[in-house]
Amino acid sequence: MKLHEYQAKALLAKYGVVVPKGIVARTPEEAEKATADLGGKAVIKAQAHTGARGKAGGVKVANTPAEAKQHAAAIIGMQLVTHQTGPQGLPVGSVLVEELIDIDKEVYLSVAIDNSAGMPVVIASPQGGMDIEAVAADSPDAIFKQHIDPAAGFRDYQARELAFACGFEGATLGPMVVLIMGLVKAFEASDGSIAEINPVVLTKDGRVLAADAKFSIDDSAAYRQKANMELQDRSQEAAKELEAHDAGIQNYVKLDGNIGCLVNGAGLAMATLDAIKMAGGDAANFLDIGTANSPEAVVAALRIIGTDPDVKAVLVNIFGGLARTDVIAQGVIDAKTQGLLPQPTVVRLAGTNVEEGLRILDASPVELIRADGFADAARRVVAAVK
Repeated sequence: MKLHEYQAKALLAKYGVVVPKGIVARTPEEAEKATADLGGKAVIKAQAHTGARGKAGGVKVANTPAEAKQHAAAIIGMQLVTHQTGPQGLPVGSVLVEELIDIDKEVYLSVAIDNSAGMPVVIASPQGGMDIEAVAADSPDAIFKQHIDPAAGFRDYQARELAFACGFEGATLGPMVVLIMGLVKAFEASDGSIAEINPVVLTKDGRVLAADAKFSIDDSAAYRQKANMELQDRSQEAAKELEAHDAGIQNYVKLDGNIGCLVNGAGLAMATLDAIKMAGGDAANFLDIGTANSPEAVVAALRIIGTDPDVKAVLVNIFGGLARTDVIAQGVIDAKTQGLLPQPTVVRLAGTNVEEGLRILDASPVELIRADGFADAARRVVAAVK
């Protein structure tokens, strides 16, 4: 679950990370007053779950409260379109009105999960304010890392090494170490999946601040992060993904294609997307139904797929282990009978109780396209679309 910048900064501040003075505004009038409270000048920043906001017109500098009101009026209510959002963009419901900062140095800092090492890693670069992917590609020597050992934890000396590597020394070293340690504490305490400050800035008056912040919380930790989970802004989420989540379907991701997919198992689901692509089609979703051993669960999942206006055909690709193919088959029949799945539907079943599953399909009067194997299923569903 992603946090807005103002939410991320409030979270980081709880763990000792110094952030600029800022006030959230949801109307132009609130932005005007906030700018006056901050001394008459401010930066107005659109609050949306995307980077590159400035390039898209979502960040403006206001030199007067009246100018802040004007900028806020243009930003609040806009559909912010960046290279990260896609052409549909994201709605902006609020702005962060923040003090202007006189910047002397910019540094990149983040904490992420390093799957290859099996532990979190702190990443820093003196080339702040840039896309870290571009820095890694063009200047790999400018990327510095320290892993967080799950037994020993993150140590002060590791933070000092990163601070030194980014050019902090003397009076600025201590504040940078405190900021790094605070970011790590916030990440660990909040079950973060990624936490990024880009940039950390050293101001000309010697302050070390988190000028921007992104923070995502692992959805699997929702049961112990209830307070943070209440910060979710549903307007920033894909409508279909919210619908799936509300129906108890956790592993659904909306994609750009027109072939709906119902699959059991994440690995098989990813392979299904690849097979569809190789056959000349594009998937409309990723949906791992897991061990769904009730027809009702299958119907609920197919309802999400069938009501997606982008979906022109559906592929049900099941390899039953713990999941029973006869239950899946009955769910498909029920969804078709109830009119929830009007699109052409290709079904491939294999594994547990497959004989009974195929018998259920054969006995049903509903129209289905049967596939004999994985590749055959992908070819048939692409043909159904075309």
